[in-house]
Amino acid sequence: MPLTNVQVKNIKPKEKPFKVTDERGLHLLVNPNGSKLWKMKYRFAGREKKLSFGIYPDVTLAQAREMRDDAKRKLAQDIDPGVLKNSIKRSKKLAAENSFEMIAREWHVKFTPKWTKEHGERILIRLEQNIFPWIGKRPITEVTAPVLLSALLRVEKRGAVETAHRISQVCGQVFRYAIVTGRAERNPAADLRGALAPVRQKHHASITDPVEVGRLLRAINDYRGSYVTKCALQLAPLFFVRPGELRHAEWEEFDFEKAEWRIPAEKMKMRVQHLVPLCSQAIAILQQLQAYTGEGKYLFPSVRSSKRPMSENTVLGALRRLGYASDEMTGHGFRSMASTLLNEQGWNRDAIERQLAHAERNNIRAAYNYAEYLVERRSMMQWWADYLQQLTFTSDKILELKIA
Repeated sequence: MPLTNVQVKNIKPKEKPFKVTDERGLHLLVNPNGSKLWKMKYRFAGREKKLSFGIYPDVTLAQAREMRDDAKRKLAQDIDPGVLKNSIKRSKKLAAENSFEMIAREWHVKFTPKWTKEHGERILIRLEQNIFPWIGKRPITEVTAPVLLSALLRVEKRGAVETAHRISQVCGQVFRYAIVTGRAERNPAADLRGALAPVRQKHHASITDPVEVGRLLRAINDYRGSYVTKCALQLAPLFFVRPGELRHAEWEEFDFEKAEWRIPAEKMKMRVQHLVPLCSQAIAILQQLQAYTGEGKYLFPSVRSSKRPMSENTVLGALRRLGYASDEMTGHGFRSMASTLLNEQGWNRDAIERQLAHAERNNIRAAYNYAEYLVERRSMMQWWADYLQQLTFTSDKILELKIA
């Protein structure tokens, strides 16, 4: 007699497992803990086998019978339903392991040591917020150009065009990693060239007019806030490193006898050691600062903890308090200031680019040439400091200096 829904519902467990037969090989296995599991007995290639359909009441009597009938149809086609089920299960597991998110996270872990901490965190946050919710669970082989574009357009539509382009580049790196590890055959991100709105070139606000530079330097010298912050403001134009490199500066990286600051590769954007020659003006400021923060790790420690560097907004906030708006001057603007004026004064462009630590196309060459043009750079950095010093004390007159 076939089972009824009422019978299945009212079956009570016993001390030992037992089965209640339905029909055509389907039965219900009742365990002592009260769980009820649908199973089917069948024969394939002369061997007796069993197939599980799930737990009652998650799988109803009607659903169990439907799965049984489907298994019978497979048997009629000389297909082992148990083997087929395991094959599908393995395929789903493999697809989950090869999902875009899983591979992206694997790629991120592998390459994190090559990035700065902030850069690595920024990449992962962008993926978690903008990509994983939409395509993360898909097998990477199913992420086509239109699928990826759909996710990127969500970013573009909220006005973050540059972010959309950066995310597209990151996705391209993930796909290339998947290709070389044998889990994808092509990079659909490469097909999106021209599909996103173009990025409007934005330059960091900077002061490059010599008269205005002089006014800025005088304002910095008159800064009434934290002395440590004032030193950071004074050193920023002398070093013209990236803001993150400045605020992460550590005392052990400075050698006053050699008059140089060696920034480790792991702190640099391009992951190559960088050398900053120290002018006499910078050394004077550093020696005074040392009396305040020299006992700690960082030149510019956080006000909350000496174990952390100052906030990335400290210098920016100080510039705002000095009256400079975001479209007038930024912490990054000291680099543009130096680049523009040094080029105008006729210094060797290659020496300037090396001092700015701009990208070297050949990474191996860059690793061995961090000291390239060093003699010229030492002379240039001292000249630059002298130039800024004279701009500071020439009121509003434009100073014409010649390269010594």
